[in-house]
Amino acid sequence: MPKSRRSKIVSLTKVSKKTKEHKNAMMTEIQENSEKWRYCWLFEVGAMRNAHLKIVRKLWKDSARMFFGRGAVMAKALGTTPEEEHRLGIHKLAKQIKGQVGIFFTDTEPQEVIEWFDDFKQPDFARSGNVATRTVILPEGPVMRKHSDPPEPFPHNEEPQLRKLGLTTSLNRGVPTLTAPHKLCEKGKVLTAEQTQLLKLIGEKMVVFRVGLLARWDSTTGEVIQIEGKAGDEEEEAAMSE
Repeated sequence: MPKSRRSKIVSLTKVSKKTKEHKNAMMTEIQENSEKWRYCWLFEVGAMRNAHLKIVRKLWKDSARMFFGRGAVMAKALGTTPEEEHRLGIHKLAKQIKGQVGIFFTDTEPQEVIEWFDDFKQPDFARSGNVATRTVILPEGPVMRKHSDPPEPFPHNEEPQLRKLGLTTSLNRGVPTLTAPHKLCEKGKVLTAEQTQLLKLIGEKMVVFRVGLLARWDSTTGEVIQIEGKAGDEEEEAAMSE
């Protein structure tokens, strides 16, 4: 007999116990890694995308350990005061853990780490609320999809969606066509949900995922070095690709 799909009552005490156990396990893992690796880096992410962060984790899986999110847990694990710090001097890095940041343990030499992350940039599509990095004007004529190589017009069955998103199109020989130029977005202005959908449909990437290194702790000295330069806003010229 199949199991009932009816909602089951879950004890909140069980949930909180599981959450507490998970936090404790994470703290222990962070402390173990602080003892294993020479360096601990503090980083932030510009234009956060889980898919791109997974790529970073995968590429460094054999020579580093990365933690992201749950800032309060990370800070508590490392210790934010000289009395609480798990390793000598690491509290100076831990007290900077605020907001959407992560920590990165490795033995790789600092210059190599800095150069690697400086080079790792992944263009992506903007989301509602991002600021347009440039003005995009669609010319009169067939509405083209730039992610195709070479660019090709939208199929006729997508014309209703284009109109719904704000384009004044009509079908010309079965091709969605603009009767006049259309300003899709303007540089410096916040993008709406409709605008970001259109940008994605035509293949216009406007943000860049990148990791910005903020500080580095060295276990051999207990010193914390601040790193100049950050990940920057999502409105960085994304499109280095273009």
